[in-house]
Amino acid sequence: MRVISDTLELLKDLVTRESVTPEDAGCQDVLAERLTRLGFKEERLNFADTQNIWLRRGDAKPLFTFLGHTDVVPAGPLDKWLSPPFVPTLRDAKLYGRGAADMKGGIAAFVTAVERFIARHPDHQGSIAMMMTSNEEGLANHGVVKVVEVLEQRSEKIDWCLVGEPSSDKKTGDVIRVGRRGSLCAKLTVAGIQGHVAYPELAENPIHTFAPALKELTEEVWDHGNEFFPPTSLQVSNINAGTGAENIIPGSAEVQFNLRFCTELNEATIKKRTSAILDKYGFNYDLQWRLSGNPFLTEKGALIDAAHAAIKTVTGCEALDDTGGGTSDGRFIAPTGAQVIELGPLNESIHKINEHVGLEDLEILSQIYEQILINLLAQKTARRL
Repeated sequence: MRVISDTLELLKDLVTRESVTPEDAGCQDVLAERLTRLGFKEERLNFADTQNIWLRRGDAKPLFTFLGHTDVVPAGPLDKWLSPPFVPTLRDAKLYGRGAADMKGGIAAFVTAVERFIARHPDHQGSIAMMMTSNEEGLANHGVVKVVEVLEQRSEKIDWCLVGEPSSDKKTGDVIRVGRRGSLCAKLTVAGIQGHVAYPELAENPIHTFAPALKELTEEVWDHGNEFFPPTSLQVSNINAGTGAENIIPGSAEVQFNLRFCTELNEATIKKRTSAILDKYGFNYDLQWRLSGNPFLTEKGALIDAAHAAIKTVTGCEALDDTGGGTSDGRFIAPTGAQVIELGPLNESIHKINEHVGLEDLEILSQIYEQILINLLAQKTARRL
């Protein structure tokens, strides 16, 4: 089919570009070339090592924005791939390659959906934009968060934002992410006194002193979740201590942990409760925090309604509203007041060896995106905010 051909060819071009975060490797140039032909104005908003692009067609409201990232995670062991990760390979009705699902497949579907929509509705209502960054898979300090600051400074407000992250579970379009949990990272350093293991009375083992607090932290019931989110979860991601020698008590221990928290909690409450637990045990410590993102939730409205209707039209199925998974750049858009959803390919193979996306799924996804635009911005069917 023509839809598959256009979307597939664009995806193949994007996958060949080794855009390991924070590199873009020319992906945004490809998008700019195609979209400026359709009347999109191109603006580069690069910060530090991150390339960002803002492409907008029209000045009227409402403003519909496709949001994505051109960077990918490292390929991992090359000998484990059945085909080279940056050589797009067709096999078993799938396209294999790093970024095929996360999220160059979604980006390719964005572009072809927009191209068809504008060809059929050149005088559509409102405006359409595309925002891309090359640093979503990393710390994201100079990506979408910086672009949003620029837009906010000039009062350029996004009304509807669709993030093309791989949200689907079993079938394309079966899940719409309507929110995400917050993510708060911690690095705890526990002080001890280094010594010989044969003379523990002359040393202080930081692992031993911290162990009871670790048990309490991991058993703490932070909340019970709510109708939209599961309960908050604390997970230890790394523990490091000692010199590597078997006869030395370590002088310090470092523990990293993360809390994925729902709207029942906030950053300040988590920090206060964590410190209260640690202080009970009387050891010396230093605790550093990094907020990756606050939780957000998009209430029922025009965007969610348009997405459900589009999925029903294209697939005949009903989608599930969900808030699972990790974080996304949608966390930077939601605080501006925009309605934000995530809708993209299947997430089964993302970040894995032999990442892939189904060819039929690409077609379906591109058609869903086009139908959402029709539902929101076509003259006869345009929805109000």
